[in-house]
Amino acid sequence: MTIEQQVQLPTATKLDRVLFGDNQFFGVNHMSEERARAQAIRFQRTDAIMTVLDDAIDSGVTSFMCTTHDRIAEVVERVREEPARYEGFAFMPCMPYAHKYADAVTELGMLGALKRFLPEEGALNAMLRGSRSFATKDIEGIVTLLVDAEMAMFRGVPTPVVWLQNVVTDLLLGLGFQDAFRIFADHVRTRYGAEPGFITMNLPMLVPALERAGIENPLVCANINKIGFRMSGGIDAYREALAERPFRAVAMSVFASGAIPPQEAIEWIFSQPNLESIVFGASSRAHVAQTVALVREFAP
Repeated sequence: MTIEQQVQLPTATKLDRVLFGDNQFFGVNHMSEERARAQAIRFQRTDAIMTVLDDAIDSGVTSFMCTTHDRIAEVVERVREEPARYEGFAFMPCMPYAHKYADAVTELGMLGALKRFLPEEGALNAMLRGSRSFATKDIEGIVTLLVDAEMAMFRGVPTPVVWLQNVVTDLLLGLGFQDAFRIFADHVRTRYGAEPGFITMNLPMLVPALERAGIENPLVCANINKIGFRMSGGIDAYREALAERPFRAVAMSVFASGAIPPQEAIEWIFSQPNLESIVFGASSRAHVAQTVALVREFAP
């Protein structure tokens, strides 16, 4: 029994109240470097990742908001191999994974990195499109090429939402390239039949920019929590945007990396207007079960 079954609407994807994240699998912890290192060591094996994902599924979580880290390709393969076990389980890729590209360029050079990440299907077309894009500064070709390259690992599994990572979202926002948001959204919808989402570290600035780009009622994921932890622009600006702007919010860092007690964090976040879902990471069955139970208690 899931928390809330995903329902396809005419213009939007209805999200589960709880999305499971992958920071803990790759040594990301915003409060403790020591804990991050310990988690990175623990999850060096794909079996360890799958154990936690299975715990999340057994607790009723069916949506995995993940990066396009190379290890995720192994997770996708496991899910493909057991369709009955993972029926209804959906991936929500967040792209691009910047460290992957940086490491590849260092190891293989620029051309080698491009060849490595080209989609297998239509590789020649993608290569030509990429070369033309770089030569003419055609942002549409570059954006669609990168999306197609990142999506290659998810063939054969459900991907109802595709997210643009904050490292790119906020760069485009700062440069004023609002057209790129529309290009990304259109490509994700038309090629993959998915809902586009945008991750940001500055929600109050991004939402008006998406409106100006003509993206209606967008999915936006940002840090939202009771103490204003990592909320650029201040908590008041976020609460104003939640109350007044037409968008669908997904909250991350809800627990402020452990600074807010779980019940207090969940009760507060679901008292905010316009909140669609939360995304959280956990490395134990008990933590997953506790979070799911609190959402069931406090989510409207």
